[in-house]
Amino acid sequence: MPPRSMITSTKNSTTIITGLTTAIAASLCCIAPLLTVVGGATGMISSFSWIEPFRPHFVGLTIFVFAFAWYQKLRPQKQADCACEVGNKQSFLQSKTLLSIVTVLAFAMILFPYYAEAFYKKPQQAQGITLETAGYKQAVFTISGMTCEGCTDHVNSKITTVKGVINYQTSYDKAISTVKFDGSKTTIDSIAAAINSTGYRVVSQTMVKN
Repeated sequence: MPPRSMITSTKNSTTIITGLTTAIAASLCCIAPLLTVVGGATGMISSFSWIEPFRPHFVGLTIFVFAFAWYQKLRPQKQADCACEVGNKQSFLQSKTLLSIVTVLAFAMILFPYYAEAFYKKPQQAQGITLETAGYKQAVFTISGMTCEGCTDHVNSKITTVKGVINYQTSYDKAISTVKFDGSKTTIDSIAAAINSTGYRVVSQTMVKN
């Protein structure tokens, strides 16, 4: 029979791996947009957007796994029947230090949507253009694939790179972006192309009368 310390170490490893896996699954739909900024793999966003409806379940499972892990770690230990293992030093895999590190990492991933905007360059609204003199146009884009505030920041960061855009308002929960732009400098199709370059998809675009 394997030593008790080996069995405990295996259980701890399994718990940690399970907790990290569920935390990654819970945050992947929100982290994916940032990964595209770093690596440019825009196609991966649509691949992970299906996870969003299951995010509450993954979050709940992550909390349960780590609560159980800490219960196991902090509960009073039974006295050994023999002195054969008394005094054995715990391995790093069995330590509270590793569990603490992994717990912080897991919950940092779960909370990522709430601080994702810190990783995006703050888009600047066009300066020096007044709506009265610009002869602006306005369009509403329906966008599929956005799942969190990080997605909104990603879309906005691309919209602001289009020359002629005056201002914009993007909402991931409504799945739309309303953009005002100077029709002499850009077109609705150019803005749609910029949005599509993020990996999200414009499913409809409509001009709005001023």
